[in-house]
Amino acid sequence: MVSTNEIRASNALINDATGPRVAVFVGGTSGIGKFTVKALFATGTSVRIYLVGRKSSAESMQAFIRELAAINPKAEVVWTEGEISLLAETKRVCEIIKSKESRVDLLFLSAGYAPFGTRQETSEGIEIAQSLEYYSRILFIQHLLPLMKKSEAPKVVSVLGPVWTAAIDLDDLDLKKPGNFSGMKAQTLYVVLGTVTLEKLAIDNPDVTFIHSWPGWVDTGNVRRGGDPNSLWAWFVWLFLDPLIRLVGFSEDVTGQRHLFQSTSAMFGGRGISWKGKPGVNTLEKQDGALFLVNYKCDCTPNPKVVRQLRDKGQVKIWDHTQDILRPYL
Repeated sequence: MVSTNEIRASNALINDATGPRVAVFVGGTSGIGKFTVKALFATGTSVRIYLVGRKSSAESMQAFIRELAAINPKAEVVWTEGEISLLAETKRVCEIIKSKESRVDLLFLSAGYAPFGTRQETSEGIEIAQSLEYYSRILFIQHLLPLMKKSEAPKVVSVLGPVWTAAIDLDDLDLKKPGNFSGMKAQTLYVVLGTVTLEKLAIDNPDVTFIHSWPGWVDTGNVRRGGDPNSLWAWFVWLFLDPLIRLVGFSEDVTGQRHLFQSTSAMFGGRGISWKGKPGVNTLEKQDGALFLVNYKCDCTPNPKVVRQLRDKGQVKIWDHTQDILRPYL
């Protein structure tokens, strides 16, 4: 485990020369993304952050943006409105960023919620949590990769979870078969899809460092989103899960610091803030490219057996299916 003191010491070294100058936060209006934005602003650097959020969040975010300006008047927030559960909107937001910037140093993806309610689809026919936690994220990456390749130390951080199983139905990658959708099955699938596709992107883009981050217990409210507030699940969350998360989970500040560390430290990918400790373990083994599966302790959990099984039996099929879905928006 990387201690909180070590993480704070590393983050204290972030300056205009070593930190990201242009960052895009998708999901930065709440939860882990928001905590990490605040931690990045507190470094005092001249960073410009594109903060992507829904129209319904615009008014409430103004107070947060004023708070950030008071913390660090050298930095800039560019509020970028978009309903990124829709792939057409994701493309539109990406085009806005590409029209304004020549490079992106950090792409931080944390939008989504635990899909433990009934299946709900967007107007594009995609289950909402899957669009937020997988398709939209991959679309952001593919659109912004040309800008990231112009950075000296580009990094993509996708916050969701570690891959722990290869047991997914490769013939139903959107869980549309009758009776095949459940919250646990969906969350497992989205984690697997994310890891497998991030690995493919890391292999194809060896100059970009990719991190799939498992944050552990953090009170972001995600377990309460997307479900019926009067359901048995909602009562379970209220009675047991919420108190447990508050008891054992990381605080907002510690979570923000840990994800800022992942976003900037040379522990992951050999670039960024100098790191004298044990280097992170690259999941790609002997291949070019860098993908780090990082847990809440900031330790790497590469799960080589499971990842190898998925690579061998599913990566091509998952990639082809994903591109079929995304092609109209690329």
